[in-house]
Amino acid sequence: MVLPAETEERVKRRALNVCQEHLRKVLDLTRRVPQIVDCFIKNNKEKARQLFTEIRGGEDEVDKARRLVSQELAEIGAILLSREDFLRFTNLTSEIADFSEGIAFRLVEIMDHNWAVPMEIKKDLLKLSEAVFDTTLKLRETAMVLSYGSTKAMEKAKDVEVAERVVDEICRELEIKLLSSKLEFPTLILLRDVLQLLEDSADKAEDAADAARILSFMM
Repeated sequence: MVLPAETEERVKRRALNVCQEHLRKVLDLTRRVPQIVDCFIKNNKEKARQLFTEIRGGEDEVDKARRLVSQELAEIGAILLSREDFLRFTNLTSEIADFSEGIAFRLVEIMDHNWAVPMEIKKDLLKLSEAVFDTTLKLRETAMVLSYGSTKAMEKAKDVEVAERVVDEICRELEIKLLSSKLEFPTLILLRDVLQLLEDSADKAEDAADAARILSFMM
């Protein structure tokens, strides 16, 4: 509940705090994606299933945190003119969590069916997943400096863009390798889905960084 004495500056901090907490949960979840790819390399099915369960649980936590952001913004009310921008930032980062669950599901399915994947492709997939996580990590750094002014936030947001370009480069190279391989059709389809979801995750991080730029001018 917003007290009459609360200033816009104070409610901005309230909104930012819940957004940062939501993003922390997203980051915790995405941290497990390179871990499950590592299980994919080692064919460690038991650990992969455990991580998949953790990712699904983490997705529930992200959803709860997103609802908390919406609730907080509703309680703050019209005193905060930038409510929609906070909400957009949170919705974009929530999608990263959704993509992570999809990635984990497909990798577990490939392992459960014992479909063969060349080790070179598996290692490139790990490299890609680590690059995506680095993009999300830099987004988190951007969110953490929003209260320090637009200049600092703009610098950090630029780092997200650079990291996203690295993801694009790795993804394009890996896609060509996939299409040139002699993988079974179901495996090829699932791996292309994984690539797309990883690329989409980095794209959403870049979109969220753009949203953070807008927020930085309002803090």
